[in-house]
Amino acid sequence: TRGTLFFDIARIVNHHRPKAFLLENVKGLRGHDKGRTMKTIIKALNEMEYDLHVEVLNAKHFGLPQNRERIFIVGFKNPVNFNFPQPPMTPTRVGDVLQRKATDKYTISDKLWSSHQARKKRHKKEGRGFGFTKFDRDSEYTSTLSSRYYKDGSEILISRGRRKNPRRLTPRECARLMGYPDSFKIPVSDTQAYR
Repeated sequence: TRGTLFFDIARIVNHHRPKAFLLENVKGLRGHDKGRTMKTIIKALNEMEYDLHVEVLNAKHFGLPQNRERIFIVGFKNPVNFNFPQPPMTPTRVGDVLQRKATDKYTISDKLWSSHQARKKRHKKEGRGFGFTKFDRDSEYTSTLSSRYYKDGSEILISRGRRKNPRRLTPRECARLMGYPDSFKIPVSDTQAYR
């Protein structure tokens, strides 16, 4: 069950007793269930006598053009002098990860584009901010790339001018957005790569 995954992680850590571990999750974990979830995680790791360090870091502060805030929990079996890296605050832009040319297969269809626009209009009317988001080469960063990107790519669409439908990121661009070098091989289909 998704909500109990941490207990499997705790069991594995307790069994293997690694010298160090790194856990990463969405930043909302801090406030989940009024903070009780985070307290449970910290308590379990403290009971195993790990020296813990917890911090929220954002990819856009580390040179990647993506607004991706994540909580990191670093644990050490023995206390060490550990500090999270200080973000260099390197300026970024989406154009840094875009390929020079993306084939038309990444351009969303007229039907999907109409659907995205109608959904956004409907949500705006209802007072909710859901819907597609468009970026261009000069945007400082994108939204968070999610595991559902393979479905319709709506959270990060790349503008192609007024007369053309926007396009999805290519799998290579997604990899770059996540910090993978171009030498990283993607040996699977686009759908699997997005997942």
